[in-house]
Amino acid sequence: MTNVDSIDVPNADHKPAQRNEPEVVLSMQGIHKRFAGVPALTNAKLVLKAGEVHAIIGQNGAGKSTLIKVLNGAYKLDEGEIHFMGEAVSYASPHHAQMAGISTIFQEVNLIAYRSVTENICLGHEPKRFGMVDWRRAHAHARETLARFGLELDVGRPLGSFNIAIQQLVAIARAVALDAKVVIMDEPTSSLDEKEKAVLFRVIKELKASGVAILYVSHHLDELFQICDQITVMRDGKTVEQRPIGAMSKLDMVAAMLGKDPEEIAKGGATNFASTGQTSDEVLFSVKNLKGAAGLNDVSFDLYKSEILGLAGLLGAGRSEVARAIFGLDHDLKSGKMTLSGQGVDFNHPSRAIAAGFGFCSEDRKEDGIIPQLSVRENLTLVLLPRIAKYGLIDEEKERQLVDDFIRRLGIKTASMEQPISQLSGGNQQKVLLARWLVTNPNVLILDEPTRGIDVGAKGEIQALIRRLADDGLTVLMISSEFEELVEGADRVIVLQDGHSIQELANEQLTENAIMKAIAQ
Repeated sequence: MTNVDSIDVPNADHKPAQRNEPEVVLSMQGIHKRFAGVPALTNAKLVLKAGEVHAIIGQNGAGKSTLIKVLNGAYKLDEGEIHFMGEAVSYASPHHAQMAGISTIFQEVNLIAYRSVTENICLGHEPKRFGMVDWRRAHAHARETLARFGLELDVGRPLGSFNIAIQQLVAIARAVALDAKVVIMDEPTSSLDEKEKAVLFRVIKELKASGVAILYVSHHLDELFQICDQITVMRDGKTVEQRPIGAMSKLDMVAAMLGKDPEEIAKGGATNFASTGQTSDEVLFSVKNLKGAAGLNDVSFDLYKSEILGLAGLLGAGRSEVARAIFGLDHDLKSGKMTLSGQGVDFNHPSRAIAAGFGFCSEDRKEDGIIPQLSVRENLTLVLLPRIAKYGLIDEEKERQLVDDFIRRLGIKTASMEQPISQLSGGNQQKVLLARWLVTNPNVLILDEPTRGIDVGAKGEIQALIRRLADDGLTVLMISSEFEELVEGADRVIVLQDGHSIQELANEQLTENAIMKAIAQ
């Protein structure tokens, strides 16, 4: 029989029991960081709770990376307090933070390419037997960890033998294997296709359910609504917004990052592509039945003068392979024909493509684009050197005039043309790479993911620049994983699937839904 005295009888003054609030696992308050006296962070703050996916967004230079590096011990803070699991902390290095339970996964995979998948996942915490690494257990642990991501790999193979998407997932798997309390993900989907993103999001939800707190940094605002609970917006080194994700629209996010009125931004559309409507009936370049061992099975399309032609498809559809084949980077074509202005061409080396007036900005800006230890000037004029050299000597005055002109025309933000390109933001690095080809006065410019990994402000500048170049007569072949960018930026889109060109979309047929429907066929 129930004891009546023990029953909580509601009355007018009774308040229902409140759910326990999630535990605060990380608190950063009043964070200041200066470099050579210049503020990088000013009174920045962040609160992260257990089982929460917390987005942090902002333009390049807003302070996101600096805040993360202060947290994980890469930088020493000047002022402020960091509390982790209820205790004041100050880490001496990212490794120190990792051992304490804070793992950081950077956009550029920072694992060891020549070591095996197992070695990378178990590095620093290898299972031992009689003082030696127990490889049987290590391989089993690596396979079990990867199975959570739906990955079945030969874990004994070198990590570098896999594509960048697999390497990214292995880096995330390593963090999961360390049983971290906080996992920081910096642009984790930048190299993943839709299927791989779905796997990552499933793992994030599992981590969240197990109480792991995730700090999620991304320029892809749409994906934040799928997985995030809270959002912090940074601008000019300050925290300007902290809200539940449901309290902000995409437009609100962009406005907060830029410090502008939402209505002003809404007038410009989702991207900064603004076509003049000028098109040409002249076929400049044509590809017919391109086939090759690099995953090309049958690709055909025409490229009209002064147009932006988009290539759409999932990772592995053959988009980058088409670009590389055209530019002469992959010369294992089995069959097919390419014509330029009606004349057959065979670019079996990039030098032949460059001589014919082609330029190519690859997908991986850091690996295949910039030379980090060289200056802005040296990176910008790299392709042009043979034209400005006489008897092996560079005309330095002519070189500096050209560089100065393109820095001004493209709005490249740099302290000087002698500044190392590695010190520039991602958006400004991309502008230098665009300038590298524009100085050659090309006929066709191939752009593979031209706005990948750059903030919304710089992204708009790049998009506006691409459209302006096309309107001025340049022909552009543009690859993008963002369907929104293709719909607003391209005059036509060719959809690829499994190395085949399966559909062409233009005019009113060119919509995001139409691209997704074609891919799903």
